[in-house]
Amino acid sequence: MRDIQLPGRSPAHSRRAMAATSHPLATLAALDMLRNGGNAVDAAITAAALLGGRRTPFNQHWGDCFALYAPQKGRLWQLTARGKLLIRNG
Repeated sequence: MRDIQLPGRSPAHSRRAMAATSHPLATLAALDMLRNGGNAVDAAITAAALLGGRRTPFNQHWGDCFALYAPQKGRLWQLTARGKLLIRNG
């Protein structure tokens, strides 16, 4: 594992699961949830909860959420949730 205090990205490879966040600890928490029998939604909630505490400047009321849900059977679902866009006149 690389030093998470240094800038940069670390590649991650897996045949069974995947998680990607803006903070390595949130990614590890999501992967732990998957390893312990949780599903993709459980992992996403776990990562979001950790990011709320670790990356608070990036988790304001105007944040965005993009998610894909692909069950083994059935159709693919996409969620695009955009926060409030603040626009100033003048």
